[in-house]
Amino acid sequence: MKLDELIDEVTDLDPAEKLEWLVEFADELPGISANRAAHPFPESCRVQECQTPVFLWVDVADGRVHLEADVPQKSPTVRGLVALIVVGVNGATPAEVIGLPDDLLSILGLNGALGMNRQQGFRGLIARLKQAVQAGTAD
Repeated sequence: MKLDELIDEVTDLDPAEKLEWLVEFADELPGISANRAAHPFPESCRVQECQTPVFLWVDVADGRVHLEADVPQKSPTVRGLVALIVVGVNGATPAEVIGLPDDLLSILGLNGALGMNRQQGFRGLIARLKQAVQAGTAD
């Protein structure tokens, strides 16, 4: 799972550098597929805990988890957090995703660098991802 490599990239950075890394990493968030972009985003894909409109699609096929997400360009820190998950987890097995630590922000050392709203939104993103994988459903 590529997430481990990304975590290693930010582990030794100070909090300001971690936030800068996230803002830069926001550009790594892949665009959503043309099929999904052609339709209004379903409310069932919205991560409700996020103040910024974050939409997450989770597909499980051939024993692998495939993610797509949409986050406004004007929210680079949130886009960076979502990109971290999408890029880091895409292609992982369901067991790897379900095994993601709930305290991922602590592991990344971002607890002190992010406000409570962003922390809550990120935890909501992880919870939604795990629930979708556990259910084996795709929106």
